[in-house]
Amino acid sequence: MNIGEYFETIKDHLFIVSFVADFQILKQVDRSNNGHIRARVTFTDNSTLEFSEFVEENADDEIQLVTYSYHWSDENNSLIRRWDNTPHFAKLKHFPHHIHTSEDKVLPGQLINIFGVLDEIGKAIQE
Repeated sequence: MNIGEYFETIKDHLFIVSFVADFQILKQVDRSNNGHIRARVTFTDNSTLEFSEFVEENADDEIQLVTYSYHWSDENNSLIRRWDNTPHFAKLKHFPHHIHTSEDKVLPGQLINIFGVLDEIGKAIQE
């Protein structure tokens, strides 16, 4: 899979997820060995997800997630949760992966991509 195909997979997935009401691609850059996608997703409960992924294609033609941010907000634009790998919490387990919560806490995280984030949001929305 190349970078462009990976981005198309994301968009195709957003079309079929039952709790996605709408989405807009704000930026998409496909280069031969790396790329960046940024999008805004609106869910059926009127919460939103702004996300950004920078990916690279390795020597084995695999897509590797380099940097990411997934910012999920409620309908009043208050943070519900943000997953990212900005390297600013070096003492957390699984550094640099971490999660910001609505209670203004920072928790250890693990590498996650847009598909994993959508799974977590779906579980919360559909409860």
